[in-house]
Amino acid sequence: MAASEGFMPESERVTRRLRDEIVDGVRRPGSRLVERELAEALGVSRLPVREALRTLVSEGLVTPRPRTWAVVREFTTSDIADLDEVRSGLETLAFRLAAGRHTREGLDRLRATVDAELDAARADDAVGARRAAADFHQTVISLAANELLNELERVLRSRLRWLMGQHDDLMAVALEHEALYRAIAERDVERVQELVLHHLSTSRSAALGHHARKQARRDERQQT
Repeated sequence: MAASEGFMPESERVTRRLRDEIVDGVRRPGSRLVERELAEALGVSRLPVREALRTLVSEGLVTPRPRTWAVVREFTTSDIADLDEVRSGLETLAFRLAAGRHTREGLDRLRATVDAELDAARADDAVGARRAAADFHQTVISLAANELLNELERVLRSRLRWLMGQHDDLMAVALEHEALYRAIAERDVERVQELVLHHLSTSRSAALGHHARKQARRDERQQT
């Protein structure tokens, strides 16, 4: 019997759920991921949970531990710097290519991500704004129309989405994306280059500041 339309294997459903919770900050760095506990909480057997954890380990979001548990990865300042270097090279190229190669349909998709991010930022919906911000970058890479670039992004996608969620000023990021959208729409490659370098710089500072504040809060909780 053919699978019904929209069918999603249980392991994939569990993977998506856990991935979103990690990227959105629901599951904090260092928190335990125990197969039995997760299976009970999600109403599934332990097998799809085991498969999900393996996937998330391969994506760089989870650190394995012996036997049947793991922990949410604790990204260090060095990890963030490494990710930022790779992201900078990837996106500087992607934004330039997108400015010259985008289609009308692709531009409409990019506009929709900007609008969703602006709406979420105005509503102070941090999860919605950060997800839309990551969607914006992912859409830009698709507009670059370079399959190898897309392959590289897919390998790094989960870690990049985590990195792009490390900011607190939702509206500032949304407005930078609005400016980038307009430059891409106008096919102004030089302006895009200028804006993306500024955006990467502010994103780097935001991520390091966000990380430092979270680390300070964790240290305070451990001391009390």
